[in-house]
Amino acid sequence: MAQYLFLFLLLPLLSFVASLFVPKRNEPLLSSIALFSIAITGIGAAAFTIWWLINGHPVLEIKQFTVYRSEGFEFFIDFYFDKITAVFAVTGAALAFLIAKFSKTYMHREEGFKRFFNVLLLFWFGYLLIVFGGNLETLFTGWELIGISSFLLISFYRDRYLPVRNSLKVISLYRLSDISLILAMWMCHHLWHANITFSDFTDAHALHQQEIHHAGLYWMIAILIVLAAAIKSAQFPFSYWLPRAMEGPTTSSAIFYGSLSVHVGVFLLLRSFPFWENNIVIRILIGAIGLMTAIISAVTARTQSTAKSQIAYASASQIGIIFIEVACGLELLALFHFTANSFLRAYQLLVSPSLMHYLIHNQFFKFNPDDAKSNSVSRLRNTIYVLSVKEWHLDRFFHSFIWNAFKWIGSRFTKAAHWSGLVIFAFVCALCIVALSFVHLIPDHIEEYLPEVYSGMALLMILTAFASREDAGRTWLMILTGQIIFFLTFIMNGHTHMTDLLLYSSGVAVAGITGYFSLEYVRRGNHSLMLSSYHGHIKRAPTASTVFLLSGLGLLAFPITTSFIGLDVLFTTVHHSQTTLIILCAAYMAFLELAALRIYTRIFLGPSEKIEYPVAFKAS
Repeated sequence: MAQYLFLFLLLPLLSFVASLFVPKRNEPLLSSIALFSIAITGIGAAAFTIWWLINGHPVLEIKQFTVYRSEGFEFFIDFYFDKITAVFAVTGAALAFLIAKFSKTYMHREEGFKRFFNVLLLFWFGYLLIVFGGNLETLFTGWELIGISSFLLISFYRDRYLPVRNSLKVISLYRLSDISLILAMWMCHHLWHANITFSDFTDAHALHQQEIHHAGLYWMIAILIVLAAAIKSAQFPFSYWLPRAMEGPTTSSAIFYGSLSVHVGVFLLLRSFPFWENNIVIRILIGAIGLMTAIISAVTARTQSTAKSQIAYASASQIGIIFIEVACGLELLALFHFTANSFLRAYQLLVSPSLMHYLIHNQFFKFNPDDAKSNSVSRLRNTIYVLSVKEWHLDRFFHSFIWNAFKWIGSRFTKAAHWSGLVIFAFVCALCIVALSFVHLIPDHIEEYLPEVYSGMALLMILTAFASREDAGRTWLMILTGQIIFFLTFIMNGHTHMTDLLLYSSGVAVAGITGYFSLEYVRRGNHSLMLSSYHGHIKRAPTASTVFLLSGLGLLAFPITTSFIGLDVLFTTVHHSQTTLIILCAAYMAFLELAALRIYTRIFLGPSEKIEYPVAFKAS
């Protein structure tokens, strides 16, 4: 039975590739491809589940193929099927089909009809990779695909200010979730000294021994998994991104943030449950996160003035309760709750354009706060009400104390952005050559700190690019400079084979060159490339926009180039005792994506600077 699992991924992948070649005016064919792919996958998943139940519902696992193998490391694709997979696959197929059917009419004659269904099929393929993934590497590939799909659909109305701005805000939190999962994968490699599958999580004796002899690694893996799940499922204090993600079409909000994508964090907890089920502290932590989210989000939902915001916080509140159920070990209840909440939120979002919320308007225009001078209960009630209206200031907190703090650090070095990017680029290349040529002359007590020094330099370079408001071409070269320094970190750290280094650097080099020439192509039309505002060049240079987006994803080690595998290999060469290096590398990878996608959104998205195109107001 296990040998047929790859078929559930094959058809969605082929459908996505086929949809890319369909003319954008051929709406019936685009929607038919999506509906056919999702329907066949759903029927197949339901039939396979019935067959699986009749045969005694064994846990199925198959190592499909090895992508890359080196000494002490193997990157392979693994598929897994159990009751969790069955519920998520069948529920996902039913909802995806209904929403695709609804979108066929809802998105009719929309300018981005083709783009919507392309991204929908990409999301569907990523979702199935997560659900059927048998190891963290396979799951993480789907995790990344869902992340970029979210970014593209939130910024679907790319000539408007708020959708573009909120897409970058959401992807910034998604990146924290990605880094948490990457670090969890890396620590699993060190804990087991091999690439493990989810079936290894069920080996209770081996896990107990690991917890005893490697307590630090065990705890960090569990905490990072919880953090990744909490961010992806919009749990407190990360709940604020969910209503902001609803800037895209209503149908994408229904499938992403009402039903399927927002429950991926729950799936991760259910899949990793055997790993942390005997750790009472982790279970209390998950339960506490869920309880706090359930209470705060439920109160916040009652004060929001838009239907989507109400539904978003109501969904986050229910997912908080599902977190509590998972922490208590109530797996079947959590699966049932996931299915019910998914269908309810999808239905509410699809009918939300037809609803009028008079009571919500009344609470703003006719609300009179209680006299709080003599009554402490009234004072508390008014305080909670105002905090709920303001969404507990979570957005302002993250913006002011986290992102702006790092921007402030980067702005201290922005004078470098005024220099010629080529000079910086050439200087760092020369520095790398010298360092490699004379590394044998460096004393050992100094050489052991060089990886931290280089990773710190790379992080400062990326923070400078992240804060830069100067020319995009020079900023892109600064990002490439940071990549070279980051690459040098692993060379200085030792224990790295040249093949592994070439695997990572080849993908980065191709992406960096194509991205730079894409920007220069836009510049040739005397178009501004300053990062101080949005330019909307995607209307004038759609091909350059697509090439630059793919280049940016390649630079980030997205699973479309060899750098994705290379990064996983290079991280395994970092010893778990190198705490400082781990933190610096994680921070670097987080801000690398933000800096690259910031250039994309500023140059290609947002209101057009030319008056011949419709221009949306900043607050529209």
